[in-house]
Amino acid sequence: MSFIQIIFAALLLLGPLVAIHEFGHFWAARRCGVKVLTYSIGFGPALFKWRGKDGVQYQFAAIPLGGYVRMVDEREGEVAAADLPFAFNRQSVWVRMAIVAAGPLINLLFAVLLFWILFLPKSEQLNTRIWQIEPHSPAAIAGLQSGDLVTAIDGKPTPDLEKLNYALIDRMGETGQLTITTNRAGQVETHQLAIQSFMRSNGADPLATLGFYPYSPRIDAVIGEIQPDAVGAKQGLLVGDRFISVDGKPISDWIALTRIIHASADQKLSVIIERQGKLQTLALTPAAKKDDFGTKIGLLGLKPKTEQTERYEIPAEYKQIVQHDPLSALSLALQKTWHLSTLTVSSFGKMLSGLIGLNNISGPITIAKVAGHTADIGWQAFFSFMAIMSVSLGVLNLMPIPILDGGHLVYYAIEALIGRPVSERIQQAGFRVGVAMLGMLMIVAIFNDLTRLF
Repeated sequence: MSFIQIIFAALLLLGPLVAIHEFGHFWAARRCGVKVLTYSIGFGPALFKWRGKDGVQYQFAAIPLGGYVRMVDEREGEVAAADLPFAFNRQSVWVRMAIVAAGPLINLLFAVLLFWILFLPKSEQLNTRIWQIEPHSPAAIAGLQSGDLVTAIDGKPTPDLEKLNYALIDRMGETGQLTITTNRAGQVETHQLAIQSFMRSNGADPLATLGFYPYSPRIDAVIGEIQPDAVGAKQGLLVGDRFISVDGKPISDWIALTRIIHASADQKLSVIIERQGKLQTLALTPAAKKDDFGTKIGLLGLKPKTEQTERYEIPAEYKQIVQHDPLSALSLALQKTWHLSTLTVSSFGKMLSGLIGLNNISGPITIAKVAGHTADIGWQAFFSFMAIMSVSLGVLNLMPIPILDGGHLVYYAIEALIGRPVSERIQQAGFRVGVAMLGMLMIVAIFNDLTRLF
């Protein structure tokens, strides 16, 4: 995907989320009788602006990383006598709280809508049956076997792969015991897996971390294509070579080979291949490259035979047909939005306590790249990412940081309790603290983005 396409996908993602967030404030203000002066998508100089029949100036500004709704407010300048009853600062504390809360809440409602749309179509999905177990992995040590159907994690039902992954992500950064319930040929079994700083690294795959994988098509580990200047070509590999083993581990298929290569960046490997019926031993060192999450992976520049990558029929025992009526889809959308909201809060808490690293924070560069990637996959992947980002935007804005909506809600809650506004001096001090906190957060996010790039 080109740079221009990535930028377009990012704008297509962030534009609606910002517009909807600010529309929440705008709609609530108008309903509560507060006069709105400006509705802006983006910060900085206005690129396009027009005045509506309602007297509001609508505009698109140069910096598309947010927006604002400017209302009549005596704290921001002189207000005409005729407009005083419609000034934001003259409204009751409950009206002000409603206007401020409307922005984040409409982001959460928008996420519910997107998830509801995604849950409606009938789909064929992989189920949670284990396809492969990594030898000597936590899953293997705990007694999990190929063919086991994972039915619950820590007592939470896992009817599909998404819920299985989210149940594992809930334990991110933790140390202790993970309880996995399986159905093995009709027998319910419980397995205890020891975890240590589980998934603390950014970009970690929860299933791979434990050492078991869902179904994937079996593709022969035979080279179909080698990039001309790739490491594999320079180190002696040829089209048609079949991988037999790597460092003594038998290679069953292309996916298993890929896992080993990705995990062996800059590491020397002893590889046995079959070439024209004869076995040969090669020393290969996969080149290191960072993926979108900044994780270093090994690459040899190989592709399997193209005729093998055509669509495979998934065996019946590894798939399920999923279909929801509108009401059950809405219920699932609400549950998923709530779960992601609580997961976002708990993840911030784990970052503050050091259970997971600050490298899990992503900035605008990573968001743009993922937006481009999901747009390239299809509308469902893009809608799913947009819904996740909408939840993140809503929850982040509700956090009690003075410059954010959540910080204003804290001030208004205190005002409701003590019967008078928080002093301007305290609010100004809080504003400076909030700007510093968000500034540091943005620095970390951009640093992480740049680290993933270089």
